[in-house]
Amino acid sequence: QVQLVESGGGLVHAGGSLRLSCAASGRTFSRNLMGWFRQAPGKEREFVAAISPSGGSTKYALSVEGRFTITRDNSKNTVYLQMNSLKPEDTAVYYCAADSFGFRVVPTVLIGNYDSWGQGTQVTVSS
Repeated sequence: QVQLVESGGGLVHAGGSLRLSCAASGRTFSRNLMGWFRQAPGKEREFVAAISPSGGSTKYALSVEGRFTITRDNSKNTVYLQMNSLKPEDTAVYYCAADSFGFRVVPTVLIGNYDSWGQGTQVTVSS
């Protein structure tokens, strides 16, 4: 497994922007499918976005498509989530996840396909 550390969360007004970062340990980052998930109070953890190991393919939840962008910098072992036009319903703890074994190259929404998780970072959007 890889170690993942998220940062960049905070409080923002509706319509604002935030950029989350996830720093990964290890030497296999460039072979790892990466994803972002979120969990609001009282709700199940849900898929937000995923990116292939090369960065050439991405996938988004319908609720964030067109507002959020996932990117990665393999030279820095870091994946990002740029969040624009934030809405109160985006309020959640955001988690970074990795397929640390490198089995998958196609972005997937399935939570079970990710075996490494960060501790999460809180994003709060006020109305």
